[in-house]
Amino acid sequence: MSSGFRLWQGMPEGVSAGPSVSIVLAFDFGFKRIGLASGDTLTRTAAPRSAVAVSHSGPDWTAIERELRSLRPRILIVGAPYNADGTPGTIAPAARRFAAELEKRFGLPVNMVDERWSSLEANEALKAQRASGERRKRIRREDIDSAAAAVILERWFAGEGLIK
Repeated sequence: MSSGFRLWQGMPEGVSAGPSVSIVLAFDFGFKRIGLASGDTLTRTAAPRSAVAVSHSGPDWTAIERELRSLRPRILIVGAPYNADGTPGTIAPAARRFAAELEKRFGLPVNMVDERWSSLEANEALKAQRASGERRKRIRREDIDSAAAAVILERWFAGEGLIK
C-alpha cells in the first residue's frame, strides 16, 4: 500500500467482491482513550470492543497488538476528526500520526473516515438503549468512545466519509 489513506472508489482496498470475509478493526482516536470496534465485510455490522488507554507516553500499543492478534483483521479504520465546517479538528494531526503508526507497526492497510459527530451519535444511541431497558449499565466515557468507533466502522462499510 502506498499512502495508507485513500478516497472511496468501489470496494475498500483489501476487500474483494467475492465470498471471502475480512475482519475490520476501527479506532476512535483520543488523547485519553481510543475506542475500538470490530466488524466483518459479510455482515457489514460493527460491534464496540473495550477501549484502550492512552497515557502520557502514548497509546497502549500492547493492548492494541493483543486486539489485532485476537481478531486478525485485514483492514484498520481510524476516525479523522473534522470540525462542523469541514476543516480538520485540533487533534487531526495526532489522529493521522496514530494511523501512520498503526500501518507501520502492523503492516495492514489503514483507511481514515470522517468521524464528525460520531461521539454524539454514539452517545444518543447508548442513551436510547438505556431508556428502552436494552442497556442496564450506566454509560461511561469508554463506552461512548467504543460506540463511536462502531459508528466510524459502519460509515466505512457504507462507503461514507473516506478521506485522503
